[in-house]
Amino acid sequence: MNITTTHRALLNRLLPDDRPDDLPVRQGQFHIVVMGSDRVVCLPRTPAAAARLPERAATLNALARLDLGFRTPEPLLESGTGETPFLVLSRIPGETLDDAALDNAQVAESVAAQYATLLSTLARAGADEAARAVLPQAAEDRWRRFADGVRAELFPLMSASGRLRAERELAALDGLPHITRAVVHGDLGAENVLWEWTRGLPRLSGVLDWDEVALGDPAEDLAAIGAGHGREHLARVLALGNWTNDGLPDRIATIRNTFALQQAFYAIRDGDEEELADGLTGYR
Repeated sequence: MNITTTHRALLNRLLPDDRPDDLPVRQGQFHIVVMGSDRVVCLPRTPAAAARLPERAATLNALARLDLGFRTPEPLLESGTGETPFLVLSRIPGETLDDAALDNAQVAESVAAQYATLLSTLARAGADEAARAVLPQAAEDRWRRFADGVRAELFPLMSASGRLRAERELAALDGLPHITRAVVHGDLGAENVLWEWTRGLPRLSGVLDWDEVALGDPAEDLAAIGAGHGREHLARVLALGNWTNDGLPDRIATIRNTFALQQAFYAIRDGDEEELADGLTGYR
């Protein structure tokens, strides 16, 4: 039974101008999102994700006040006590970018330039005192705690060769410096960036899913861009961005190598068996 059937009454109430059976449904790691014509309904996949909904709404409200130069979802309505947990957000127009679009050199350069501008904007926002007052800061021992958690909770689920691979990836995290100078989206994969086409070129219209936003290292977002669009496109973004080469390529590679472990680790914490199995595919 699909989500539009199990939550039909709720969706009819929250999206009165839409027919639930006709609406696209998008599944992320933490939420199932039903896409209405002018708003979206986020339904948490686990009780842990449901408990984080108020924090998510507060973060999105804070981002809306930063004037980032692109659109972010704005909270419109939250579930009340005793209701099925939900969060209604404004819908940002646009679509994700098809990988084949980057085969066109002009499109690829335009997209890379807009990614570079997006990250520069987030870096400037990281220096803004208003942003620093409302956004969480990446903990200094974040990667150590992550590595300890993976060893304790995921290693028993891995094969011997999988544990060896994971240990190499985790050991590299020890060399990461503690950086909190930029606003970091934390999950800047291609599926979370929306584009609108104008005169044959895509224009960045907005960024979704700010669940992991924090003041941190821009290498995290650059690693996600590389994972989503490939190394060649990442190289274009780096060439256009105004970053100092203080070990940035090595930090990007180190963080990117942990993406599957991050997926599995947060899935096991949330009790999400599907995401856990997917994240551990290369470690079994």
